Amino acid sequence: MQNADMTSQSLAHIHTEPPHRHYGAVLFYSEFDDPKAWGDALKANLPGLDFRVYPDVGDPDDIRHVLAWKAYPGFFAPFRNLVQVVNLGAGVDALVGRTDLPDVPISRLSDPGMMALMKSYVLFSVIRYARDIPAFEQAQRRREWHYIHPRPLHQIKVGVLGLGHLGTAAASGLAAAGFDVRGWDHAPKTIADVRCYGADERDAFLREVEILVNMMPLTPATTGLIDADLLGSLPRGAKFVNASRGAVVDEPALVEALRSGQIGGATLDVFCVEPLPDEHPFWQMENVLITPHLASITVPEAAARDVAESIRRVSAGGEPLHRIDPQRGY
Repeated sequence: MQNADMTSQSLAHIHTEPPHRHYGAVLFYSEFDDPKAWGDALKANLPGLDFRVYPDVGDPDDIRHVLAWKAYPGFFAPFRNLVQVVNLGAGVDALVGRTDLPDVPISRLSDPGMMALMKSYVLFSVIRYARDIPAFEQAQRRREWHYIHPRPLHQIKVGVLGLGHLGTAAASGLAAAGFDVRGWDHAPKTIADVRCYGADERDAFLREVEILVNMMPLTPATTGLIDADLLGSLPRGAKFVNASRGAVVDEPALVEALRSGQIGGATLDVFCVEPLPDEHPFWQMENVLITPHLASITVPEAAARDVAESIRRVSAGGEPLHRIDPQRGY
């Protein structure tokens, strides 16, 4: 009986959530995300969690975990006991190369809601071109009944540049919709129903792409990656979708390609400067569709489970989920 009681006590200790004080305080910073939704979702997974919202920091030495989106320079300097940072999104470029951030694990979010939204944006953008919707929008303004015979989707070649977790989801969604999908990445990838190209095969990848979707992360190596040479490698009149980061694109080169007809149209969700300045040429271009950086957002109810698990793991001396490599930038 004594051994059985000891075993029961041990199991109870293992499965009981440790008191929230062992985790330290969690600080939330974002000008875009809803702190109440995040606090409620995290406390549902970690009851009693000390959840604080900037600027109500309290004692900076209490802060051990930070959930942040685009924190201003110097933000992390006061937090001497920081043990991890969770980026409130997929792109972590705002956390790379900072001087105020100590050497602690940085992780990104990865949740089904975020991936579903990104897939929906990419599918919308690609289908809009595949079904000639811009031409019909222009015809409507002219009050013209303008018939264009539809092409079967399997004949339309769509390329996804960058096959990370969101790029892979986008490529898979396009393939499931019936497109002829190919993808390119620095690292070798295998995706069902997607023809994947490696680092030294970029020209072959671009050569036949009718609609190019950029899903590359922003790193020092990818800044300005989509330049005049890359755009010139696409078939004349190809369409371009950017749902990644604005600075991956050489914007003057894209403007020139759109004016010359080398790029027939662009759907742009991200820009080098946001909000997009009033004087930017994109605003006046009929072959450009602008959306205000909303291709994908984080859904707290879904993402909080992984964040809570990362808090548990790091507090116990382990690794967080979805850790990124700051040297690579993803």
